[in-house]
Amino acid sequence: MMYDGQTVSTFATGDTIGGRISLARDALEMSVEDASRIVGVTSETWRNWENDRSAPRANLLDRIAGALKVSLAWLLSGRGTGPDWDDVSFYEAGAKYLLH
Repeated sequence: MMYDGQTVSTFATGDTIGGRISLARDALEMSVEDASRIVGVTSETWRNWENDRSAPRANLLDRIAGALKVSLAWLLSGRGTGPDWDDVSFYEAGAKYLLH
């Protein structure tokens, strides 16, 4: 599906934010440890988000979306640019968003 010239992922609109975080991370073949390190949280915090035990703070949402290569709108609602299953993996991309 296209929306404003961008591919739209509609299969995640009924999912939770945690489900979308997990889905996007899986699409990049990224580990929880790598994802949490990129965003600057513990692995436990990341797992809590994916399992809907807690939600990310608003000030981290943009960083999460960037690290997972999805739009902020998709992360929040499931509408917008979602994971590209044909995109290069996290490792092939050279950990573009890795914070040192």
